[in-house]
Amino acid sequence: MEKGPFSVEWLAQSSRGRAQPMAAACQPRSPPGDSGSQESPADLGDPGHEAEAVGGATPGRPRTKFSATQLQELERSFREQRYIGASEKRRLAAVLNLSQSQIKTWFQNRRMKFKRQTQDAR
Repeated sequence: MEKGPFSVEWLAQSSRGRAQPMAAACQPRSPPGDSGSQESPADLGDPGHEAEAVGGATPGRPRTKFSATQLQELERSFREQRYIGASEKRRLAAVLNLSQSQIKTWFQNRRMKFKRQTQDAR
């Protein structure tokens, strides 16, 4: 039985953003690690590679390195209040020369770090 354009395999690939034309979908693929393979690791369907390409920060954007002064002010603010309000977020962003989303993300990450530390202490 010939696979039509809407086979289960085709639908699975299209849901992962890897839909191929009918002719390409029917051709056998060489096994991963084959020296003749022209595919990049992201095309191999490895979930680890796919998650890296899809999730996380914008590709190519470097990780933010906070200065000691910025960290000191963020930690001081965190000690006062674990959840930051909109006005405090705006103030910190202006004072520390960071974006509001960077401030928000830092607080989210810091709360998770705090949670891990308190759980480990028990």
